[in-house]
Amino acid sequence: MAAKDDPIVIKKYANRRLYNTGTSTYVTLEDLAEMVKKGEEFTVQDAKTGDDITHPVLTQIIFELENKDGQNMLPIPFLRQLISFYGDQMQMIVPSFLEQSMIAFSKEQERFREQLKGAFGKTPIDMMKTPMKALEEQTRRNVEMFQNAMRMFTPFPPAGNNSSASAEPPKKEEKSDDLQELKAQIAAMQRKLDTMS
Repeated sequence: MAAKDDPIVIKKYANRRLYNTGTSTYVTLEDLAEMVKKGEEFTVQDAKTGDDITHPVLTQIIFELENKDGQNMLPIPFLRQLISFYGDQMQMIVPSFLEQSMIAFSKEQERFREQLKGAFGKTPIDMMKTPMKALEEQTRRNVEMFQNAMRMFTPFPPAGNNSSASAEPPKKEEKSDDLQELKAQIAAMQRKLDTMS
């Protein structure tokens, strides 16, 4: 018998059916998505081999949700960037960065919701200013966190530099490009919020 705090075991059978051992019922991917939203911990195991297949099943849930009309949450530039990290030396850092970013965002989501609630009754432009500023601030903090993580992996100056020469700061154009990309992503999010109103 599983302990109360242990994750629920979902068994996936060869016929692709999912069985919740906690409730002794068959479930769907939509049911698993609801469990995630409720904060219920579960693992998915191959019923025949016992292998943990939680990752591919969660990925499948995201794929299904992204294919529903009006459900797209992952912007194309983000997907392209994510794909480009596969096989790259940065691949080992990306999961940790994304996980920490989502944890930070989750901690801030209640504040975002309160700001959205407080924004009702204002003009549409005013409604978007406060949450967008908070989102811009969160994005800035995430970029800073990523830059700090990168510094941990590059503690020495690049080869070929003499010790007396200080590292040159990034060019203003590079910073501007990053800022423009972030602004474009925020604008896309704003458009999506506008359509939800």
